[in-house]
Amino acid sequence: MHNVVISGTGLFTPANSISNDELVASFNAYVQQFNADNAEAIARGEIEALSESSTAFIEKASGIKSRFVIDKDGILDPQRMVPRIPERDNEQWGILCEMGVAAAKQALERAGKTVADIDGVIVACSNLQRAYPAVAIEIQAALGIDGWGYDMNVACSSATFGIQAATTAIQTGQARAILMVNPEICTGHLNFRDRDSHFIFGDAATAVIIERADQATSKHQFDVVGTKLLTQFSNNIRNNFGFLNRAAEEGVGARDKLFMQEGRKVFKEVCPMVAELIATHLAENQLNVSDVKRFWLHQANLNMNLLIARKLLGREAEPHEAPVILDTHANTSSAGSVIALHKNQDDLPAGSLGVLSSFGAGYSIGSVILRKR
Repeated sequence: MHNVVISGTGLFTPANSISNDELVASFNAYVQQFNADNAEAIARGEIEALSESSTAFIEKASGIKSRFVIDKDGILDPQRMVPRIPERDNEQWGILCEMGVAAAKQALERAGKTVADIDGVIVACSNLQRAYPAVAIEIQAALGIDGWGYDMNVACSSATFGIQAATTAIQTGQARAILMVNPEICTGHLNFRDRDSHFIFGDAATAVIIERADQATSKHQFDVVGTKLLTQFSNNIRNNFGFLNRAAEEGVGARDKLFMQEGRKVFKEVCPMVAELIATHLAENQLNVSDVKRFWLHQANLNMNLLIARKLLGREAEPHEAPVILDTHANTSSAGSVIALHKNQDDLPAGSLGVLSSFGAGYSIGSVILRKR
């Protein structure tokens, strides 16, 4: 069995950003027009009037202040409120491939690796733009990597599950090094006309190089001490969009064909599950929570992360102990915890322990214990 390290991370961030003020202005313009167009039906009690949003509400509910997006104009157009992402010819690289390649090149550079060193590509994300061919194989081709590739989806937990899959493949000698990529265009499945969720997501892509420890040369290495996964079925986060929709015309365009969640239930049920899984994982590796210098948690909601850290530490976490990036990136699904790792790792001294953890729909939870080399 080979020892495994994470030796490089990469991040692609779109050029466009939307502030809460901009998002609220667009949403409220839509609400005002809807209420005006349906004034008589609302007065008769046949339709419920929509309520406006506010920057204060968004920041209190989530901690999010802005988000990067692939397309800004389409989202902010009150008549559209959907990103404009033109279809590409099949002979062109797809947009997820393009994002993934950008993040991958940065990860390869930090790892000190070339494409010749990589034996496999795993694309792990919450929303793929097509069923097949696999985006992982497309990224493999775009980069010129020999070997194999496949896609996987465990929603917001996809990155930690992808790291676990890559770690196992390397431990058992199936690969020397694996590129794990998380391209996320979350704005494509977000209902920007839903007051409770229109602010949640942003777009990004991350990449991680996982490789044999004895072949790693990077200055940015973390030993993979252990991985632990958990899934438990729940409908509280769901998106029913898929190829079978065309077989049931009555459901086309329905609310459940975009992201939807029971936020309060998710908060109540997921937070203790995450804290328990991480604590159990540490104990199984003869480690104490107090040994951990940094928690790179999934960036979905500030209040969730504060509560999870509090449950683990028995006190409020210091900002450096559980760094937050969702204030400027929002929830980027599987990419969020990796962005936190990417941006908050170089200051740690050798020997420092950290936990990378993601959690989301499924429910799904992943924990990866890392030790800085």
